[in-house]
This record gives sequence, structure tokens and C-alpha cells, in this order.
Amino acid sequence: MSFALLGKKIGMSQVYDDENNVVPVTVVEAGPCPVVQIKTVEKDGYAAVQIGFNPDFKKAPKTKPLKGHCEKHGAQPQAILSEFRITEEGEFETGGCLTVEKFEEGQKIDVIATTKGRGFQGVVKRWNFAGGPDSHGSMFHRRGGSYGLCQWPGHVFKNKKMPGHMGAKSRTIQ
Repeated sequence: MSFALLGKKIGMSQVYDDENNVVPVTVVEAGPCPVVQIKTVEKDGYAAVQIGFNPDFKKAPKTKPLKGHCEKHGAQPQAILSEFRITEEGEFETGGCLTVEKFEEGQKIDVIATTKGRGFQGVVKRWNFAGGPDSHGSMFHRRGGSYGLCQWPGHVFKNKKMPGHMGAKSRTIQ
């Protein structure tokens, strides 16, 4: 059975394992996630479940289209709506609520989140380049060095590590 929950990171903590080693842990507020809509192959062309998450109800958008969509399916307006594909259509029912009680102790899960956005960064921060010398008259401190050859091949090779946008990417960890 495929199962998904939406959550919000609360913070970090640490616990001790059996050998007294410190293990960092992330504290996540997961659920409850009401089932807002169930999409079927006959009606929508694919099987999916749409769930909501509302960590702070006061900040939930209360637009008329969202209110109408949620009321049509018998749910409260949610701050976050997300859709997940499912294999069996009879697993969920509209109006039901998904909680962490469906997980078992010791069960492995995939956590998908977005990394912190760092904006436009140079090669020293983005790719851990060493940079140039800081003294003796050098003006080559945090640059990337050579970006390629001269006349031949006459272009910069693909995947050359350069300055650019850093972070704000989706990452999955188990």
C-alpha cells in the first residue's frame, strides 16, 4: 500500500543509541492530513488521492475557488494541497484523515523536502573550490580559475562547475 503524509519541520534534536553514540534527529510535525479528493481512472484518467495539510489554520488561503473545491468534497480549506498517485482506488475515502498511526515502529520511509535556497553563489561556496592566494599582491581570491581551452575546442565543456543558483532543490532521504 502506498502512503504519503505532509509535514513541517519543527527543529533538530539528538538521541543516544545503544553504544552511547549521539544520533542527530529531525523533529517533523506530520499530519493530520484530511483526504480532500480521490481521483479515479474512469473520471480523471489516473488514480490519485489529494490530501491537505494545515499547520496554521489562520494562514490558510481562503479563496472562493479553494473553499468551493474543499466544500464540494466535504473538507475544511487547507493551507497546502498535494496529490499522490495510488495503485488501488479503494484504499482511501473522501473525508478520512491520514495520521502517523499508519506507520509501524522501525519502518523505513522516504522523506522528500526542498533544500534551503542560497541564491546566486560563487564557486568557493557552491563547489568548495579553494580559491586563490589571499596575500602577496594577488587579486585572484574567490574566482573559479580557467573555464576552458582557447581556440580548440572553442567552447566551455558541459557540466563545468561555475557560479550560479544554489539550493532550493528537491532532495529525498531515507
